[in-house]
Formats: sequence, C-alpha cells, structure tokens
Amino acid sequence: MRIEPFRMERWQSVHEHRVAYNLSESGVAPMTVGDLLAAGDVEEAALSLEEIALGYAQGNGEELLRRRIAALYPGAGAQNVLITHGGAEANFLTTLTLLEPGDDAVIMMPNYMQIPGLIAPWGGRALFWNLDEERGWDADVESLHALITERTKLILLTNPNNPTGRAFDDDLLDAVADAARRCGAWVIADEIYRGAEVSGPETASFWGRYEKTVITSGLSKAYGLPGLRTGWAASPDRSMIEKLWANHDYSTICSSPLTQALAAEALHPRRRNALLARTRKIIGENLPVIRAWADSRPGRFVYRAPDAGAILWLRCAGDIPSLRLAEELLRHEDTLILPGAHFGIEGHIRLGFGSSRTDLEEGLARVGAGIDRLAAS
Repeated sequence: MRIEPFRMERWQSVHEHRVAYNLSESGVAPMTVGDLLAAGDVEEAALSLEEIALGYAQGNGEELLRRRIAALYPGAGAQNVLITHGGAEANFLTTLTLLEPGDDAVIMMPNYMQIPGLIAPWGGRALFWNLDEERGWDADVESLHALITERTKLILLTNPNNPTGRAFDDDLLDAVADAARRCGAWVIADEIYRGAEVSGPETASFWGRYEKTVITSGLSKAYGLPGLRTGWAASPDRSMIEKLWANHDYSTICSSPLTQALAAEALHPRRRNALLARTRKIIGENLPVIRAWADSRPGRFVYRAPDAGAILWLRCAGDIPSLRLAEELLRHEDTLILPGAHFGIEGHIRLGFGSSRTDLEEGLARVGAGIDRLAAS
C-alpha cells in the first residue's frame, strides 16, 4: 500500500515553526495550562496534576473525559465515545474501519484533504461533492444524490467547513441523512470547528439525525488547545465505537493521562463556555482586520466571510498559481499561508487570522507585498 504525501500537513509541519508569521493555522492563539485552569471560575480541578500517575491510561479514554464529551450529544453516554489523538486520528480510524476495496466515498469539497488522501490506498474511490462557489459555497443536495449508488459506503460532511468557513443548517443536515439512509451509507461528520462561530448559536450538529453516524471532533480549533492532541469519535452505534477501539489498539493504544485530565477540565461546562467565548472574541476582533485588508485591494480578491473558524478563503485575481505564491511568501517574506492547490482547488488561498493582532497585521502586509511583487512580474 502506498499513501501519497499529505501535502498540506507536510507543508505546515516543515515550515510552521520556522517562519516569523504563520497565517496557515486555522485555530486561534493557543492557551497556556495556567490560562486553561483559570478559565471559567471553576473552584477546583477534578484531580491535581501532581497526583496524575503517568502510566497507561484507559484505552478508549478516561471515564470523566468521555462523560463530558458525551454530554455534548443528547442521549449519549461514555460508551458512545472513543478518545483519540486529535480529530485526525478519529478520521483515520473511522475511514480505516469503514472502507473496503470497491467502496465509494462521497467527499464534500473543498475539504481538509486527510480522508480523501486515504481512500485510494485502501481500495476505495473518492467522488467529490463540490460546494457551489457562486452561491457562497452552498451545498446542492441534488448534486449529492447524483453521486450516490449502491457502492456508496460513506459520506464525509465537514461542518463548519474547512477551508470556506461555511456552516450548514438543519435542512442541509437532514437532507444528507436522508441521502445516506437511501443507500445505507455511513456519515462521517467532521465537526472540529463547531463552537468557533463568528456570531449566533453553535452550528447544528449531525448527531441524532441518523444511526449510522460517526462524529469526529477535538480540542484543536474551537478551544485553542491543539497541543493537547485530544480528539474523539462519537457514534449512536456503540458497536461502531467498539470497532474503532479495536483498531485504536493497533495505532496509538491510548492517550496520555495528563492530557486527558487537562481535556476533561477544558470540557467542564463552565470552562468550556469560557474557552469558546475566548475563541469568539479573538475571531470577532480579527475578522474585521483581515476583511479590511482584503477589501483595500479592490479587484484582487473575492471571498465570502466565514460563518465559523479563524480562516478566510479567498479567490485571487490573475494567473498566479497558489503554490507559487505560497513559496514566494515563504522565501521572501518569511510568512506561511496555505495554497488552494493543497485543497484541490487552484486560484485560492486560505489565510488564518487567529493570531495576535500585531502578528496578523504584519503577516497580512507581507502577503500583500508578495502578491504585488508577483503580479508586477
């Protein structure tokens, strides 16, 4: 089996800690342990960090953490949850568990390209359900139905969407559930940006709409805690969680008891509210900054403001290839962005705006300088 390089993650992992300005990140500035434990006016932690035994943790996740995650999904219990190393491992294990040679996987596009990159090596075929750019990256249900056959094994829904920041409502989610029910496919609902909305209530979850569902999520994007590497898979079908756990035994076995304890503290209801409020505050303060920057270059960019996530997805005017632009910025401006080519869509770039305002403004100035220089040449 040969797996093609994961271009976006390879690009970030090689460069993100070496550049002066990182606009490739899609979360907000990370919290410290002290900030986390001080958040939410919680009187005391469930367990002192000094008392945590650094042995092997429970393979499917510590009970308290799984119960606090289950509380996010009405009717779920700890048995409906598996703890993973980030949302990425949850996606990996779910795809590994579901896909067999000859299966079709319908993938919402554009998308974080992890699952699309795994389908062919495992003998499946990826069919792309393309969002409609002219309609503000809306999802067309008729296009979804046209892709579904008796070979369809899974449908990947990313809500809120990465990289567009588009959030989908109950009507769309119900339509996806109906489409999956029609052919008996599983739905993987990647909801890792849920909770990072620009305004209004949390994005609707796919939970509770269809039995053959796996929700994948984690603490990286909406919570500002990517360093905990804590993710989860949740399903109303407990037998699916058991299957995921069995494959988890072949991958990372268990997560660190230290990070699980901190993750459980993050998901204490009052702390969770405080963490999500912090994320929304950062997004609310920085989104006008990046929009003003883009709007100050009329004719250069076309974009739809995100519903959620500290990311702006822009179409760039002109014939500059996105990867060439990204390499130019890396080489001459010490600034990292994500090219649309890494999402399978040329002519676009994704800019993260969850950093400090000072870093964001300087990074954007450098992106503008690089674009102007390439356009002039």
